[in-house]
Amino acid sequence: MTTTTTLAQVYREHPIHLRDIIPLDFNSIRSVPDSHVWPISDDFSSDHQLMVPIIDLKDPNAVKLAGHACKTWGAFQVINHGIHLNLLEEVESEARRLFSLPTQTKMKALREPAGATGYGLARISPFFPKYMWHEGFTIMDSPTDHARALWPTDNARFCDVIERYQKQMKVLAEKLTDLILESLAIFREDLNWDVGSPSTALQLNSYPPCPNPNRAMGLAPHTDTSFLTILYQGSISGLQIFKQGAGWISMLPVTGALVVVKQLVKAPSTGFEPRGVSQGISGLLLRVTH
Repeated sequence: MTTTTTLAQVYREHPIHLRDIIPLDFNSIRSVPDSHVWPISDDFSSDHQLMVPIIDLKDPNAVKLAGHACKTWGAFQVINHGIHLNLLEEVESEARRLFSLPTQTKMKALREPAGATGYGLARISPFFPKYMWHEGFTIMDSPTDHARALWPTDNARFCDVIERYQKQMKVLAEKLTDLILESLAIFREDLNWDVGSPSTALQLNSYPPCPNPNRAMGLAPHTDTSFLTILYQGSISGLQIFKQGAGWISMLPVTGALVVVKQLVKAPSTGFEPRGVSQGISGLLLRVTH
């Protein structure tokens, strides 16, 4: 019998300390505290001559191109994905509105130690000796409860934008999953996936202005725990992926494009399987420099 473990269940079973949840009050910081100072390293360099593939989902060869990108890069950018630029910009605007709230207001939606949603530091924080110059907000299912805590009388716009974005992202995630599987000559009906309703999460990230950005890290090198990650990075660069043989590569923003990171690993028995949070298998490394 196959059992399904959701992200929320995993977080409940592995609570973390409040010190790894509460971000700095970035508005009051005039210098980078030692707790957030990362060592200077040449590893921060990036080869800007290489570019992650851009795939037009309307291209008749999209399946083949996606398959090649997954094998050689582990990631690609997509255009003509069906999510209008206006909605992407609305989400970015609402995220800015959220993170611009006073610290004491944002703390009303602080993520619980065993919780999966709300305001706080990245869940990967406990695995690193230094903290990241970052604040985040995680949403699963409805954003209403946290939105009411932040805006008791003015949360309708935030909820409407987020819910429309979640709905369209789920449709795109299904499409991309089928695209990647088809590139491997695998179809859903051929797989023994007893996963029930997919566990999804929307993560809003903010990297506030830093007084010494050369010594700070937005998000440390990490591997996502999801089968598929879809990122909208806006117009600001900083996202990097690690490519074997080339090092860290900057994911330069493309207007309206979405970054797709696949976390598939080879399995001796079936050929390929989704990478789960408990498998402990390394996937594509990501980081955000400041």
